[in-house]
Amino acid sequence: MRRYVIVDVFTDTPLQGNPLAVFLDGDGLPAGRMQQVAKEMNLSETVFVLPPERGGDARIRIFTPTQELPFAGHPTLGSAFTLCGQRGLDSIALETQAGVITVDFDGQAGSGGAGQPAQPRPPGRPRLPGQMQQPVPSWEPYDRAADLLAAIGAESSRLPVDAYRNGPRYAYLAFDGEEAVSRLQPDIAAVHRLPGIGGVACFGGAADRWKMRCFLPALGIAEDPATGSAAGPLAVHLARHGWIGFGQQIEIRQGEEIGRPSVLYARTQGDAGKVTGVQVGGSAVIIARGEFLA
Repeated sequence: MRRYVIVDVFTDTPLQGNPLAVFLDGDGLPAGRMQQVAKEMNLSETVFVLPPERGGDARIRIFTPTQELPFAGHPTLGSAFTLCGQRGLDSIALETQAGVITVDFDGQAGSGGAGQPAQPRPPGRPRLPGQMQQPVPSWEPYDRAADLLAAIGAESSRLPVDAYRNGPRYAYLAFDGEEAVSRLQPDIAAVHRLPGIGGVACFGGAADRWKMRCFLPALGIAEDPATGSAAGPLAVHLARHGWIGFGQQIEIRQGEEIGRPSVLYARTQGDAGKVTGVQVGGSAVIIARGEFLA
């Protein structure tokens, strides 16, 4: 018997955001069994919590219905929210296959980070929206930009079509405003056939407010309600091309078109020569608890 919770991530409203299953004790489960369980849960991602191995507070493995991911945003934030609530913490360091990710819930980054004692939260003090320190993504131009635009049903992108790797590899298409993004009706099968990417992030907006839609058929997800691993690279992409400033926090809205409205916050540090940090944040809410008997 394995206990789990269902968490709606990048929202503070139940039944919105991106749902996540967190199995609180995955110790002893082989990877193949984890994959079977993730397929059974049939959510964007399912997480298994394990004992730490590299000085963090816990280790997590992240599975979509079809494959394991080295890192993904909403599973990391949702797992951190769950474990911090369970353990009475404000900050936690989670070991992922992409490195140790610190998630802070009270603005005191690192108070329970790797190699440091986790600090208990005083009774009655609220846990605020979390912020994770994401890996700095790598990027390069996507060499099938014309085919990608055709699959999405667009004539052009307002910025160069670059691909960023932050766990999955996403290509980014810039549109003229939020309405243009909302109207998209992509050919999901055509997107799936494109090589070299896990999906495509389509975005539009201005200043500190942006809309994003993410189509991830290679990961078994036609459209994702909230994509934390794409939010950080979006901030990098916008800053690199001068559409926002380095250090500027942006609000990203996602998921309205599929009935799961979500809000993510992202910021990148550095300059045009070097990106030095990426932060992504948001809220979460636990909506169910259960036991897996198989």
